[in-house]
Amino acid sequence: METFIRHCKAHQLKITPQRVAVYKVLQASTDHPSADRVHRLIKEEFPSISLDTVNRTLLTFAKVGLIDIVEGQGAPRRFESNLEDHHHFYCLGCSRIFDIFDQGLSRIPLPESVEKEFTVTGKRLCIKGYCKECGPE
Repeated sequence: METFIRHCKAHQLKITPQRVAVYKVLQASTDHPSADRVHRLIKEEFPSISLDTVNRTLLTFAKVGLIDIVEGQGAPRRFESNLEDHHHFYCLGCSRIFDIFDQGLSRIPLPESVEKEFTVTGKRLCIKGYCKECGPE
């Protein structure tokens, strides 16, 4: 919660119970939830909170660097609070996203043309395929 409070203060965001709840759901999650899933999880505690409010909160958190928007295939957009250096495996069968912690992947050099044309602030590899449950037996 220290990171959450520090980011909110640094970006002049009010620390509301709803924002805290959204952030806690992401911190407790290992499955990269969508805004809809986060909304369903906090609706018990905040029955009047709208999906739009949850979505805007998640996008605000991503904008200030508190969470990441996870790459995937199409809708819905997925989110995570794990900002450690890691990569993702996206299953084309079940649409789950798995975290991959491998420093070798992080050391893959960028092409010179990318470094000349862009200012790179981060690098995350997304591998696509089928997980053990969806793949061939």
